[in-house]
Amino acid sequence: MKPSGAPRKIWFPAKTYGWGWGPPVCWQGWAVVFAYIAAACVGAMVILSDPRRAYWYTLYMLALTAALIAVSWWKGEKPGWRWGEKTADPRESGADQSRKR
Repeated sequence: MKPSGAPRKIWFPAKTYGWGWGPPVCWQGWAVVFAYIAAACVGAMVILSDPRRAYWYTLYMLALTAALIAVSWWKGEKPGWRWGEKTADPRESGADQSRKR
């Protein structure tokens, strides 16, 4: 059992720009992504074997994607809008290197 003060292991880091999560950073995260892809492919082969069931495949993919988002939310960093690295002074970012005399 982990102590309550121990940091939790992040599977999906937050993106640097935008909202959401980036690629996984550990094998557990990659296993979740590959399981999602495999389930999508198997579902396509099974459900779409009859073209009249395309509606059910859409519902299946919505549920599968909701499960992926839930795992990402649970095992990832807190999502939110990010606009890159923040620095206290814009001159520290290195963007003004060409202006130095």
